[in-house]
Amino acid sequence: MAGQSAQLLGPLLWRISDQQPVGSDCSSLAVYLGLQSQEGSNPNKQSRTAAQIIVHPEYSAATDDNDIALIKLSSAVTFNNYISPVCLAAADSTFYSGVNSWVTGWGNIGSGAPLPSPQNLMEVEIPVVGNRQCKCSGYAPTTITDNMICAGLLQGGKDSCQGDSGGPMVSKQAGRWIQSGIVSFGIGCANPNFPGVYARVSQYESWIKTQITTNQPGFITYTSTGTNSDLSVSCSGVSDGLHHNMPLKVSSLVLNTILLADDG
Repeated sequence: MAGQSAQLLGPLLWRISDQQPVGSDCSSLAVYLGLQSQEGSNPNKQSRTAAQIIVHPEYSAATDDNDIALIKLSSAVTFNNYISPVCLAAADSTFYSGVNSWVTGWGNIGSGAPLPSPQNLMEVEIPVVGNRQCKCSGYAPTTITDNMICAGLLQGGKDSCQGDSGGPMVSKQAGRWIQSGIVSFGIGCANPNFPGVYARVSQYESWIKTQITTNQPGFITYTSTGTNSDLSVSCSGVSDGLHHNMPLKVSSLVLNTILLADDG
């Protein structure tokens, strides 16, 4: 987590220990749950291997579009106070600019600055940045697609960073944590006008359900309150979303994961 006053997060939903090249044997991919520190004792840790990896068929390494994959674990996971599932944002979810979000990971705490010992899990609270605002800040308009969601501070200072990729971005509503995004990419870490970019989980409800025919994950609709200020944002290459009769052309993201336990 780059440049923020990060705090420890208690329960860990999941962690991929090592990156696995797409198309290689996934049986050696270790998956740890309940891990809080990468050093020392982790009494609540559970270990599994990956039985199957399903990469989104339209994933593009060139554009980071559709930056999502599913992992089936080798055996079921025992949920407890330290390991619990997270709800996934349903297709009709709305995340307006300013929605409070939390990202967790063991990544760098700044550009080129590794997480120091004992490498405890970190978290950062950042607001959603609407896609129009994200396009009008520093990214080229065609870079940010509707399969992505941005979050961070336009003045910089808080962000996910290298090593956090694949981690969850969540928001809380009615007592439930709902995963809105998956850490995908950015320009540096916590740089002004370059909020972090995440795979937008709500875009993939239909695809996930076609891949998981039994014991499907729980999808919850996140509904933002107030008005969507992002509709009034415009800049070169991005027109505002007000007073138009035609549908808006909202844009269409390295391998990230949502862990799904075998119902075994």
